[in-house]
Amino acid sequence: MQVSVTEAAANLNQLIQAAINGEEVIVIDGDRPAIKLTPIGKIRPDRKPGSAKGLIWVSDDFDEPLAEFKEYME
Repeated sequence: MQVSVTEAAANLNQLIQAAINGEEVIVIDGDRPAIKLTPIGKIRPDRKPGSAKGLIWVSDDFDEPLAEFKEYME
């Protein structure tokens, strides 16, 4: 959909809704495209604490020094 600047000013709410619904809205200034209305990407859902429970495993010796670095730790 292409509209003039004057039309866009008069119908901004409808044009925003059209863009949110997936329609490409281009505002024309004179004879050239000036602005494209597009929705910002989908909003991510809220994070849920504990949602990865059981998916991650950490070795019991995770914090133990590595043998390769033993000479640096003395």
